[in-house]
Amino acid sequence: MKFSSGFISRTQEISDLFENTFATSEGPEEGALIADFVRNLMSGSAKEDLYCFTALEGPEIVGGIFLSRLTYAQEDRQVFILSPVAVTPAWQGKGVGQQLISFGLSELRQNGIDFVTTYGDPAFYSRVGFRQISEEFAQAPLALSQPEGWLGQSLTANSMDPISGPCTCVPALNNPDLW
Repeated sequence: MKFSSGFISRTQEISDLFENTFATSEGPEEGALIADFVRNLMSGSAKEDLYCFTALEGPEIVGGIFLSRLTYAQEDRQVFILSPVAVTPAWQGKGVGQQLISFGLSELRQNGIDFVTTYGDPAFYSRVGFRQISEEFAQAPLALSQPEGWLGQSLTANSMDPISGPCTCVPALNNPDLW
C-alpha cells in the first residue's frame, strides 16, 4: 500500500471512488451527493485550503481523504476538517482508512497545521486520535444534526485549548445537507 498527496491528474477516479463507496453503503442518492461534494472541493477550493490524500494498491486508488480549512474569526491557529473519507468496499476492514488518516494527519502536522476536526462516527475516528468536542469548544460552520459526531484533535504538543470565534468553511462544505 502506497500513500500519495494531490489529486490534479486523477480527479475523475477520486470522484468515482467516493460515489461508488457511498452509493454502496448509503444508497445512490448519498453517492451522488458525496461525489458532487468532492468535485466541488477539488474545483472550488483554494490550493492552500485543501489537502487530498489517497491510498494506492498498484495503480488503483482504493482510499481517499480530504482535509479543508476551517477559519475561526478570532483564532490564529490553523484548523482543518477531515471530510470526506472513503475506502472502496473491497478494502474496508483492513485498516486502510486508519492508515490513510494517520498519513494525512502526519503530513498536516509537518505543514504546521494546529488542529483537525471531523464529523462522523466517534468509535471509528477515536482509533486515529480524535475525541468528542462540543460546539462550545469549537463552533461548527453549520448546524450539526448529530452533535455527538463533532470530533477533534490537536496536532501540536500544546494542550487542547478551545478554539475562539465563529467558523467558516470552504464553499463546497457550506451545504446543510452535509451536516
